[in-house]
Amino acid sequence: MLNKTLCSCVSKISLIALLGGVVPNCASALGYHVGDWDFRLSGYGMAGLIEPDFKDTLFLGDFSVRGQVQYDATSDHKFGLVYVMDALALDEHHWAHQAFGFWQWRGVGRLEAGMTESVAHKLGLGLPDVGGLRVNENSWLFKKMGAQGPIIANTVLTTGHESLRVNLVSTSSQGVQYGVTVSGLTDQYDVSAGAGIKLKYSEGKTKFAFSLGTDFISNLDGYTPDIFTAPIYADWRGQVALGMNIQYNSFVIGVNGRAIYDQDAIGEPTDGLSAGIGASYDLLNYSLSLSYMMSDTGVWQKDIHAYVDNTVIGSFRCKYSKNVDIWTSVGVTRHDPFLAAALRVTF
Repeated sequence: MLNKTLCSCVSKISLIALLGGVVPNCASALGYHVGDWDFRLSGYGMAGLIEPDFKDTLFLGDFSVRGQVQYDATSDHKFGLVYVMDALALDEHHWAHQAFGFWQWRGVGRLEAGMTESVAHKLGLGLPDVGGLRVNENSWLFKKMGAQGPIIANTVLTTGHESLRVNLVSTSSQGVQYGVTVSGLTDQYDVSAGAGIKLKYSEGKTKFAFSLGTDFISNLDGYTPDIFTAPIYADWRGQVALGMNIQYNSFVIGVNGRAIYDQDAIGEPTDGLSAGIGASYDLLNYSLSLSYMMSDTGVWQKDIHAYVDNTVIGSFRCKYSKNVDIWTSVGVTRHDPFLAAALRVTF
């Protein structure tokens, strides 16, 4: 039975690879520069299959498109607009994943204003992964396979991309980059404020990175930053996240953790702990990765049974060309095994 399943999946992967052979070899980003203006368009599209419990075959599709317009006012000052639309925003019925303006001051930093994620999220470190299951942000697994309880599916700190906010982040100097964020123009909470820092160090073939992010949100009234947990009704939310990556040549190992606490929360549990560890290795046009993620929701409420989910994912990727790759993943979550494969085209 297992051999039959594997043969079936190999046939499907072969079909995807055949389709990939007729995809044009696009540049890594489509751009146009005229005078002091710069226009950029980049993104990816993905189509594939996933088999929960090696039984039902489900379609797996993902996409992201990012457009940027930048005006070089002087050699030191740049102004621009960014618009990002992807499958995650479409699932949440939003018209954009990000839509913000920015002012970049060379040697000083960058100011962002609009719909975008917080500094702690942008400076956070996710797990190394070569597949396409969105391991670090609301993974496809829980949407396709379901869960028996609420899942904290973001491995880095998030406060939701749909909120209007202001980010101020410094330029990286001697391997140190930091920033602050504030948001409050929403009816789902009063105010959100946070900070993040990333440290980088390189010596020879070894590279090291460390991130720390914090966030505080007051008077939450139906806020939903994580799509696999219930809306949040609480006096306030505090969270902190840590991340670390170590790279030696083509080998990368990463760990991260996130703690969330909701004060006087009403309804289903939405806070708890999440942690993960992963590793990846590149060899020519091939890459391997192995990731483990744990979500423990409701851990702070003694009168509510905590829901724990453990997920293990092994992935393999083959670079067909500069812009086309084929990946496959196998693993287990919610005690159920799965097999997935897809073709991804970047531009």
